[in-house]
Amino acid sequence: MKSTPLELTGPRVRVVTLPPAAAPRVGDYVRRNRAFHSPWTPRFSERYYSDAFWRDRLAQNLEEAARGESLRLFVVEAAAPAGPIRAHLSFSRIVRGPFQAALLGYAVDEERAGQGYMSEALRLALAHVFDDLGLHRVEANYVPTNERSGRLLRRLGFVVQGYARDYLHIDGEWRDHVLTALTNPRPSDPELP
Repeated sequence: MKSTPLELTGPRVRVVTLPPAAAPRVGDYVRRNRAFHSPWTPRFSERYYSDAFWRDRLAQNLEEAARGESLRLFVVEAAAPAGPIRAHLSFSRIVRGPFQAALLGYAVDEERAGQGYMSEALRLALAHVFDDLGLHRVEANYVPTNERSGRLLRRLGFVVQGYARDYLHIDGEWRDHVLTALTNPRPSDPELP
C-alpha cells in the first residue's frame, strides 16, 4: 500500500507529509529544537537526532499512513515550502470501528513559538482528520506546567477529560498529564463491517 502525499495550506503554513529524502530537514529541526523541546518530550537516544534515523522514520510514517494507523505531519512556512521545518504534529494510535479516534501530539520550532503557527497548523490538520478521514474524536494530553499547550488546546475547543498521574516518562521523570479531547463538530456514522 502506498501513501498519497498530503499538503494542507493556510495563510502562513503548509502542513505536509514528507518523504525519506527530507530526512536532513527533519534532522535539522530536531537538533535545533533539542533543548527547547526537552521539558516536554521523552529523552531520546542520540540516534533520534541523526538523519539516518529520520530517513527510516519518514519511510515508516508513510507506511503507517497508508495502513491508516497514524498520520505524521510537518509544518513549513507557506511562503518558503522548501525552507526549515517549523513544527511537527501527529495523529497516532488511530482506531476505527465505533471509536473513530486518534491521539494528537505536536511541537513547534523555538523560532516560531507563540506566533500562531501551531494554532494554524492544528486547525488545518484537525479539519482534515475530521472531514476527510472521518474521525470522531481526537485526544491530546499535556504536562500541567505546560501552560502554553493548555491554552492552545482550549482555544481549539479541546475539553478536559481528566488527570492522569505518572502518565508518561518525560524529560527523565514520570509526569502527570491533563487529558483533553475534541469531538468532530460534524459527526457522522462510522462505517462498520
